[in-house]
Amino acid sequence: MSVARFLRQRAVRIQTVGTYTLPNWYDPQGKLRSFACRTTRVSPFRALLDVPVVGKVGDRLTSYFRDFGKFEGEISDTVHGGFLLELEMTRAERAKLAEKLVWLEKKQKDPTIRDSRREARFVPNSPHSELTLADGSCIPCLVIDASMSGAAVSAAVQPEIGTPLAVGSCIGRVVRHFPDGFAVRFVDTIPASSELERRVITPPTRPTRQKLVTQHADERSVETPQDFFLV
Repeated sequence: MSVARFLRQRAVRIQTVGTYTLPNWYDPQGKLRSFACRTTRVSPFRALLDVPVVGKVGDRLTSYFRDFGKFEGEISDTVHGGFLLELEMTRAERAKLAEKLVWLEKKQKDPTIRDSRREARFVPNSPHSELTLADGSCIPCLVIDASMSGAAVSAAVQPEIGTPLAVGSCIGRVVRHFPDGFAVRFVDTIPASSELERRVITPPTRPTRQKLVTQHADERSVETPQDFFLV
């Protein structure tokens, strides 16, 4: 299925941080490398993910999310900075996921529920930013979260600890590695939380997203009930 068609379907807009592995991406030890990712829309059949490294259509992968657990499936379409994952599940697993999504959607609309961690760690609305290395080269990245003093980042590269770089316009150094990315400590603490997103997020140049406006002949039909929630 294309991203354009999925955007017309019933799904829950939810931002949940997770991890994923792609085929043929290995770390220096020869193990499959893990990257951070974030959901943007999820249904019981597929999920649209923001990612630092986009795979190819047909790639099979495994991902894990705090709110959902493990997702396995195949990439059916890609966009700049993301891809659409077709979820491989049994009917019972889809029904369970549908119930979970309905509950999460209700939770999002309840203003009395507060995430106490938001004051300490900031999760940007748009996670795509850019790393600038000391030689001037720029690399797209995904900001997992950030605080006034640093950020957790995932990218196609994993600079050595101590490497100077900038996340958006915030200059810092790599201080720690973790399985799906690395932590950067800023040289100067950001003085106000209101500046955090503006300073940390510098969207990379985006190519024309023709796929989103392309309509295929097989996408003009009306959606069947199976394309929507089971509950």
